[in-house]
Amino acid sequence: MSPALEGTGEASERRSPAALRALLAPRSIAVVGASASPAKAGHQLVAALAGFDGPVLPVNPTAERILGHRCYAAVGEIDEPVDLALLAVPAAVTPAALRDCAAAGVRAAVVCSGGFAEAGEAGAALQREVREIVEQTGIRVLGPNTSGFASPVAGVTAIFVPTARALRPGPLGIVAQSGGVNLTLAFMADAEGLGVSTAVGLGNAVDVGFADVVAYLAEDEATRAIALHVEGIADGRAVTEAIAAAVERKPVVALKVGGGGAGTAAFAQSHTGALAGDFDVAVAALRDAGAVVVDDLTALLDATHALAKTRARPAARAGVGVVTAQAGPGLLVADALQRIGVELPPLADATTARIAELLTPLTYQANPVDTGRPDRTLPDVVAAVASDARVDAVALYTLLEPAAVDLGAVLGELALGVPVLCATAGPPADVAALRAAVADAGVPVLASPERLAAATAAVVADARAQHMRAAPAPPTPAERMLDELSPALDEHAAKALLELHGIRAPRRWRCRDRDAARAALAALGRPAVVKALDARLAHKSDVGGVHVGVAEGAALERALDAIDAVRPRPLAYLVEELAPSGIELLVGGIRDPAFGPVVVLGLGGVTAEALAQTALALAPLSHQRAVALVEALPAQRLLDGFRGLPAVDRDELAAIARAIGDVLVAYPEIAEVEINPLRATAAGLFALDALVTIGGGAPQNEGHGPA
Repeated sequence: MSPALEGTGEASERRSPAALRALLAPRSIAVVGASASPAKAGHQLVAALAGFDGPVLPVNPTAERILGHRCYAAVGEIDEPVDLALLAVPAAVTPAALRDCAAAGVRAAVVCSGGFAEAGEAGAALQREVREIVEQTGIRVLGPNTSGFASPVAGVTAIFVPTARALRPGPLGIVAQSGGVNLTLAFMADAEGLGVSTAVGLGNAVDVGFADVVAYLAEDEATRAIALHVEGIADGRAVTEAIAAAVERKPVVALKVGGGGAGTAAFAQSHTGALAGDFDVAVAALRDAGAVVVDDLTALLDATHALAKTRARPAARAGVGVVTAQAGPGLLVADALQRIGVELPPLADATTARIAELLTPLTYQANPVDTGRPDRTLPDVVAAVASDARVDAVALYTLLEPAAVDLGAVLGELALGVPVLCATAGPPADVAALRAAVADAGVPVLASPERLAAATAAVVADARAQHMRAAPAPPTPAERMLDELSPALDEHAAKALLELHGIRAPRRWRCRDRDAARAALAALGRPAVVKALDARLAHKSDVGGVHVGVAEGAALERALDAIDAVRPRPLAYLVEELAPSGIELLVGGIRDPAFGPVVVLGLGGVTAEALAQTALALAPLSHQRAVALVEALPAQRLLDGFRGLPAVDRDELAAIARAIGDVLVAYPEIAEVEINPLRATAAGLFALDALVTIGGGAPQNEGHGPA
C-alpha cells in the first residue's frame, strides 16, 4: 500500500478490525531470528508457540530444526502462506527483515526488539524507517519494543515468555502500552479465575495502537470487557472514538499512569518513546469517551472482573444496596463506597418491611443491611434489596460458612434485575472452588471488602458512562461568528469575541487617550476598573496596569499616570464597570496536541494555579456533558453561596463552558481561551478578565493558564 492510498477504500479496509485477524488470530506463524539456544528470545518465541495448532515456521539460515519444527533459511523460502511473522532480530536489521516479510506476502509482524525511539535519535531513525515500510507495503506491525501478545482463545502465545501458554481463555481483553504490565495483568486475571481472550502489549506502537486493538476487541465475541493500560497517547481523538464505539457493546476500563509528576512522565517516555502528555487531560478524555478510569492495577483487574460478568442499566447516579453477613466488613464496604461518592440510598418502606419479615430485630435493616450471620434467608434478603426501585446494584459480603449457607448455590440461583457483586474470605481452595462454581452465574467474586467496593464503584461509573453516552451529541461544527481574528487580541477584543458567543462581560470602553478615559468614567457615573490595554502585556496587575475602584477625577489621573509608566507603554486604556463581589471561577479551554480542544473549569482569581481544583472535558460539549462538568468541579458548596455571596447559577455556568468549547471548535487558530475570573453576581456570571492566545505564542492578556 502506498502513502497515496491513505483515505481510500483500501486504506480504510487496512485499518478495519478484520484486518487485524492476521495479527491476533493468525493461521500460520513464522519466527524470524529463531534460535536453537534456549537463552535467546528467538528460541523462547518458538517454545511459546507449542500450543498453536497451525504451522510454526522458524527462520534460521544455519539450523535444520528447532524444537521439532523445520527451519527455513529466509522468510522468502517458506513454501506456504504466512499470516504473522515474529521478528526476534536486532533493531539495526529489523527494517531489512520487515521488508523481506512484506515482499514474501506476510500480512502482519510483531517486532520484539528494543532500541528504537526509546533509545535516542539513532533508534528513532530506525523507527521512522519501520513506519515508512508500513506505509509503503501495508503490512501491519505490532511494536517495536514489545514482548508481543497472547490470545488463549485463539490458541496463540506470540510472546517470548513461554509460561504465558498456561493462561486460561476467558472474557478479559487487555491492551497495555507495556508488555510487562500486559503479562502482569493477564496473570493476575488468571489467578482469580477470570481468564483472558486477548492480551496485547503495544510497545512503541509504530503502527498498531490503542484504537486498532480496541476496535478489534469490540467486535470479538470472546471479549466481554476491555482493560487499558495507558502511558501516553499520540492519536487521542482516534482512541476516544474507538472507546466510544466499543462501550456501546461492552465496558472499557482504563488505567492512566504518569500522574505522579515530571519524574513519572519522563520515565514513561523513556520506556516507549511516547510522550505521556497531560495526565488530567487524558483522564478526562478517557472518561468522556465512556471508559471507567481507575487508579491502580488491582482496581483495573477488579473493575474489569466485575464488568466482564455484569453491567448495570444506564443511570446518572446509580444507587447501591449493601448486604453483609458480618457487620465489620460490611461497614468497610459502605464506608469505601461513600468516600468515593457512590450513593447508598435509603430503602423504601416496602423493602424494609420485607427485610423485617426475614431477619431478627437485632439485625440492622437499613442500607447497609446486616443479616448478623449468613443463613437460609440470605438470598431472600438480597432479592428484597435488589428489588428496591432506588437500588441499581447490590454489593454482598459474607465469609464462607458452608455449615450456615451454601454460598455457591445462593449466587448460582440469583436471577435478579440488577447486578450482584460478592466478596468473601475463606480457605484459598474453597474460594477458588466458589469462583469456579459461579463462573457462569454473572456474579463476580472479589477478594476483600475494599476490592468489592472498588468493583461496585466501577459498575456505577459504567452505568453513568452509558447514561452520558446516550445523551444527544452536541451540534457540530460550532458556528464561527467572525471570518478572521486579529493575530493579537487585547482584553477588550477577547471579551468582544466571547460576547458574540453569549458570554457576558461588564460595560467597558476602549480609550485611546486620557480625554477618552475621562469621558468614559463620566459616562459610567460609578466606580470603575481602569486597566492598561495592550496585547503585548501579560499579567497587567503585576506591573501596575490594573486599578480597581476608581471613582473620581484625581483617582483616575493617578491610575492613568501609573499605567503610562508601564513598559512597554500601553497602546490604550480600558475603563470598565466595577462588578459586585462574588465567587470567582475560571473557565477556559486549551488545544491539547493529542486530544484537541479541552474545556477547563475551576476556581478562579489569583489562587487558581495554587489550588489547581479543576474539572476537564473534551469539546464540543453537549448540554448533559457541560452539566456533568459543573457537577465535577471540586468545592461544590462554594457554588451554593459562601458567607453571604451570591450562589452560582449552575445552568449558566454550564452554558458558558459549552460556549468556550464552541469557540475552540469554531476557531482552530485559537490555542487557548481563558476567563479568569468569571464572577458570580446577583445578576449572573460576568467575565472580568479574558485571555485569547492565537497559535502557539505567549498569552496576549493577563490571566492564569488552565491548570
